[in-house]
Amino acid sequence: MSINIKTSGIHHVALRVTNIERSKKFYIDTLGFQNVLDTPGLFIFMVGGTAVGILGPTGETPPADVFSPFRVGLDHLSFICESDEELSRVAAALEDNGIWNTGVKVDETLGKKYVAFKDPDRISLEFYMK
Repeated sequence: MSINIKTSGIHHVALRVTNIERSKKFYIDTLGFQNVLDTPGLFIFMVGGTAVGILGPTGETPPADVFSPFRVGLDHLSFICESDEELSRVAAALEDNGIWNTGVKVDETLGKKYVAFKDPDRISLEFYMK
């Protein structure tokens, strides 16, 4: 029997990182998201109406751990892009900031443009056309 959950969307996403200060610099200072909560071991920024929490390492976090989209769990996080101009601007700005990215590509499955890049822990991110 189906549970039939009724929801209006995702409340938040939480990502575990190895160095919270380095991640804060990337997401807040470099990408420019607004920090809405900052507490020891956690900061939260908003992406549209969705909160993204960045959690620092715990005692269970392997010291040399790196993200892999091939493990069970998160494959990637994708932010909505509203215009071709903004997509091109962000791709160029990532490049200008020394952040590896794919440049503007077309997703063959959905036929939408995007640019893929990675955060300092190599968590896969996308800026994806609506």
